[in-house]
Amino acid sequence: MVGASLAGLSAARSLRKQGYDGRLVVIGDELHRPYDRPPLSKEFLAGGIGEADLALEPDDEDLQAEWLLGARAAGLGTEPRAVRLTDGREVRADGIVIATGAAARTLPGTDGLAGVHTLRTLDDARALRDELVVGGRLVVIGGGFIGAEVASTARALGLDVTVVEAAPTPLAGPLGETMGAIVSALHADHGVRLLCGVGVKGLSGENRVDAVLLEDGRTIPADIVVVGVGARPCVEWLEGSGVDLADGVKCGADGRTSLAGVVAVGDCASWYDPRVGTHRRVEHWTGARERPDAAVAALLSWGATEPGIPRPPYFWSDQYGVKIQFAGHAARADSVTIEEGSPDDRNVLAVYRRAGHPVGVLGMNQPRLFMRWRKQLAATAS
Repeated sequence: MVGASLAGLSAARSLRKQGYDGRLVVIGDELHRPYDRPPLSKEFLAGGIGEADLALEPDDEDLQAEWLLGARAAGLGTEPRAVRLTDGREVRADGIVIATGAAARTLPGTDGLAGVHTLRTLDDARALRDELVVGGRLVVIGGGFIGAEVASTARALGLDVTVVEAAPTPLAGPLGETMGAIVSALHADHGVRLLCGVGVKGLSGENRVDAVLLEDGRTIPADIVVVGVGARPCVEWLEGSGVDLADGVKCGADGRTSLAGVVAVGDCASWYDPRVGTHRRVEHWTGARERPDAAVAALLSWGATEPGIPRPPYFWSDQYGVKIQFAGHAARADSVTIEEGSPDDRNVLAVYRRAGHPVGVLGMNQPRLFMRWRKQLAATAS
């Protein structure tokens, strides 16, 4: 198991649940045992919960696994099948699960500049939380879900917050332009300045950041900057291994890679989606929790089973006290209609359709109705 976060832990659990009783080695580049990432930008960042609350393993769980933490994969050998580590060790295996996740993208030239943060790991969240407690002016670069959640948390802590988004409409990628505009209006509702359609030229400051420089010539004063401009799959260590790479590890609909005995799960895995006929990475908690079951089944019975159809992608976000939920594929839709609620009240159930058939659903503070639509989407897909 190369990767010790949620996807790797879920795969380890699936192996034991599906009857594998052999040696199990879990390799993780962080020193921490598996922890929950969604609260890092919300409850943990706000100081509402502690590190113990992030633990994914109950006290009585024992997977009979060997944990190699603080160990980074450097390469994958195929004859024999083995994972090479940066410290020179090698772990041989009959089967390998790739779950190395993704890393936050950074801005060039910002290394070593104090006050500049990304948010992906527990250590990232610790460092950012320490600065938010002090207060000041925060600029969030990137209006996606991580950036929006950080902005929401920081605003509740009393900081002056500005969000800079290069696209004309935040969240247009995952939600489409219409609903992306409605959801991102939450920023203005709570006194957060949102600047759209403008890129970042760079940051200023000698030892510590003091401003964000925009491409249109404006300067935004900043005491703290959070860069939330997406993530890249951690697959460099697989180059030259024979594993097909294309925006992550290219997989079938059940996680099987181009190499026998090797599957991939989590944020680094680009699974084939038969509904849309393409490969795509699903960087969401639910995918990391659910898809390892199928990948492990494929690993234990290589070639003996037909891949099923994964459930439609699902993700959620909590911003400014509003619960946002989405399932399906916004990009497939040719129309979107609001079925319940009002955008003005930030209380909406919207359905995305293609040729009249539902392909996605968005809920803002509509959990019950949303779940009914999500089940309908899953039934239709299967």
